[in-house]
Amino acid sequence: MRLHLNENTAGCSPAVLEVLRELGRTAAAFYPDYETALQAAADHLGVPVDHVLLTNGMDEGILAAAIAACRDHSNGVPEAIGVSPAFDEYEICTTAVGGRMVTVPLDDDFDLSPEAIRVALTPRTRIVFLANPHNPTGRTIPLDTLRALAKDVAPAMLFVDEAYADFSGETMIDGAMLAALPNLVVGRTFSKAYGLAGLRIGVLVATPATLAPMRRAVPPYSVNAWAAAALPVAIADRAYRDWYLEQAAASRALLMEACVRLGLPTWPSAANFVLVRVPDAPATVNGLAARGVIVRDRSGDAGCGQCIRITAGIVEDTRRAISALEEVLCAAR
Repeated sequence: MRLHLNENTAGCSPAVLEVLRELGRTAAAFYPDYETALQAAADHLGVPVDHVLLTNGMDEGILAAAIAACRDHSNGVPEAIGVSPAFDEYEICTTAVGGRMVTVPLDDDFDLSPEAIRVALTPRTRIVFLANPHNPTGRTIPLDTLRALAKDVAPAMLFVDEAYADFSGETMIDGAMLAALPNLVVGRTFSKAYGLAGLRIGVLVATPATLAPMRRAVPPYSVNAWAAAALPVAIADRAYRDWYLEQAAASRALLMEACVRLGLPTWPSAANFVLVRVPDAPATVNGLAARGVIVRDRSGDAGCGQCIRITAGIVEDTRRAISALEEVLCAAR
């Protein structure tokens, strides 16, 4: 059981498989058309189509934002601000384009200090990366806090990574808000709730003027024909997505209850995973792997000593994972 990368453990909608089977030789031979996929994404997110940029997963969106933000080196090395711990692609993409990442530690409960972000700002700050819900903890940042930060960090860009927003039900995507905060860029992925991780498709959402330098950074046809065909169908199958969100919420509750029963510290999560502190993270990861359950060792991350991260997917998998975790902990004792 793959419970280490926060994937959709049920797989994509059956309707997606049907449309993929219908694609033929010319779909592979011809460059894809994105009009239907773009319109479906825009309608789903409630914004005009010119506010949406398709990307090859969230990773390409992060890279495009880093390129747009860090292009200008006239005042020295451009800086990005992020929190620690965090998704490592923010720093990887920033340094890849010649920028420097400045990290602000979260507190002991993994809560964000907006003031610490403000203190870290310098004339070289070009972009601030924040995930909501946060990875690897699943903690959320109040939307009012993000709105205030967008104003405070301007003219630097505020990139809000909403990879797990389907599970939390909260989003910064709103036409009026984007117009009022032209430095705001929101990234979304269809890897998690929609089960399209293997096809690689995400979107950036911002005003057209803000997206313009990112459009120039994304290569033409970086999203493949199969992903473009799958996206409208995945979005349209709301019943399947809603079922999976219910499974993930139930699994998250089961994991939290098990942690309380086993005396394992954890943190409230609004995402499809739970961060858990165990007595010995490497031994626990290895013990679970020996029982066919793969989880993520996050013990090397700042503030995450002896922590593992467990995906909350379909309930059947979660029950098996909890049983395996009980076996590992009991064997260790």
